[in-house]
Amino acid sequence: MVIVMNSTDRVPLYQQIQDYVRDLIVSSGLQEGDRIPTEKELMERFQVSKITVVNALTGLANEGLIKRVPGRGSFVSRPETAHPEPDEAERAPSAPVPAGERNVPRHSGFVGIVMPTIEDYFAIRLIGGIQRAILESGYRSMILLTEGSLEREQEAIKTLKEIGAEGMLIFPVDEEQYNEEILSMKLAGFPFVLIDRYLPGVETHYFASDGKLGTAMAVDYLWELGHRDIAICSDSPLQTVTVQERIEGYMNALSAKGALINPALMITGFRVNGADGLEEHPLYRYIRNRMATAYITLNGKLGVHVYRMAERAGLKVPDDLSIISFDDPTSAVEDFSMFTHIRQHEEDMGYQAALKLLEIVRTGHTNKGPFSKMLIQPELVIRQTTGPVRTAAE
Repeated sequence: MVIVMNSTDRVPLYQQIQDYVRDLIVSSGLQEGDRIPTEKELMERFQVSKITVVNALTGLANEGLIKRVPGRGSFVSRPETAHPEPDEAERAPSAPVPAGERNVPRHSGFVGIVMPTIEDYFAIRLIGGIQRAILESGYRSMILLTEGSLEREQEAIKTLKEIGAEGMLIFPVDEEQYNEEILSMKLAGFPFVLIDRYLPGVETHYFASDGKLGTAMAVDYLWELGHRDIAICSDSPLQTVTVQERIEGYMNALSAKGALINPALMITGFRVNGADGLEEHPLYRYIRNRMATAYITLNGKLGVHVYRMAERAGLKVPDDLSIISFDDPTSAVEDFSMFTHIRQHEEDMGYQAALKLLEIVRTGHTNKGPFSKMLIQPELVIRQTTGPVRTAAE
């Protein structure tokens, strides 16, 4: 089959893929259980990203035309046939059904919140802002935790839909693969808003802090203090959108100062589990050998680990080593914080995201667009873990 693609065609790419699969099933006489082209084959044929293909196949699966089997591929669920003549019942006139009506729950008075964990002050403040908006609006909420698991995130979304949530606020887990339940909600027009991160290539409502600006502010401040060997650390094993944006902000800030980018000072892709084994951790060797005079950590918990490793290595913070963390790991009360940190105004983020969700729910404007994308400006809060770089003479 030859595909003619017009560059001026306004049909969305995912819809072009769906039309192709439908035509393929009919023209090739595929029957129930027959395999359709793989994601990779469709990506190559249409020159699109994986997420566009997944988006298209999820829509076909929702229609019942195909069945997706993890690890095996996608198969015809029912053959596509020519449209038969309608019978008498089908000829009877009926009132038009608004788009997405079957997928939008009736009024239940509650919305769902899906979070990885609630183990730090960032999450606690975020939930606080969400709850404030929900209570002010006369709604109730239910929080389900995923513990960073994509499977649990999918289960949480299914559960909340089944028990009648009118919409959802979702803090997506860090995964290379997108949650197909989120894609399904988008295609179905189910109200949801993403928090802290978005899904590249998928148009949705999302609210987050400006990560690029945050790391740029950290670099600028450390540079003013005389630091030139500035490391950036992430304990996420995946290069998520959040991590990539913050590293991009770090690189842009250094480039603007004419500094060379040292890949050895971009330390990512590792885990730190508790206080045990800190001296055996690869990051400890960086700190002990003084490869950098300052560290920017992409979360508060990692900032605490760097602080502890510095102590184990006999270094003093901030005399020998400066640390700036994203979020404050040490105090629920801002004025009692000891860490210099990038404050992301997470309470306001949660409040604004919840207000947007409730607006969508009440007005019936589903996830068909236009979409709200709010980046909240972070703030550099200077405390006790940063100081001027020390020279050898000192």
